[in-house]
Amino acid sequence: MPPKQHVKEALSHSVAPRKVIVAAVIITDGRVLACERSAPVEVAGRWEFPGGKVEPGETDEQALARECAEELGVRVEVGDRVGPDVSLAHGRAVLRVFAVRLLEGDVPRALEHTSMRWLAKDELDSVHWLPADKPIVAELPALLG
Repeated sequence: MPPKQHVKEALSHSVAPRKVIVAAVIITDGRVLACERSAPVEVAGRWEFPGGKVEPGETDEQALARECAEELGVRVEVGDRVGPDVSLAHGRAVLRVFAVRLLEGDVPRALEHTSMRWLAKDELDSVHWLPADKPIVAELPALLG
C-alpha cells in the first residue's frame, strides 16, 4: 500500500466518531415546547429543545423516544428531521432535531429542566436559546403556521 494511503487509514481509525445528540421539536396547537436548562452551570437558564445523547446500539429515533420519556415523562412518535445537522463541540458532536408527536394525550412535565414554555411563532425570540438550537428555531415559523 502506498505510504500516503497508509497514513490516511491510520488517521481515519484514530479519529473518534462524532457523538450524536438528538432533540425533539414538539408542536401542539401551533406552539412549540421549549425547556429551560437547569445544568450545567454554564448553560443553566438557557433554553433548548428536549433530548440528549444517542447511546451505543440505539438509533436516533430510539434515543429521542427514551430521552423524551426520561426528561418529560411522555411517550412520543418520532417524525421527520427539522433543519440541518448542527455541529457541536468544535465538530466532535452533531445535533439532529426531529419533529415529535405526543402519544395518547401525554402531557410533558419538567422532570430534568427548571421550567418549560409553549411558544407561539411570535414568541420564539422571548427566550434565550442555546446557540446550537438557534438554527432550528429559524426553521419553526414554517412549521408553526
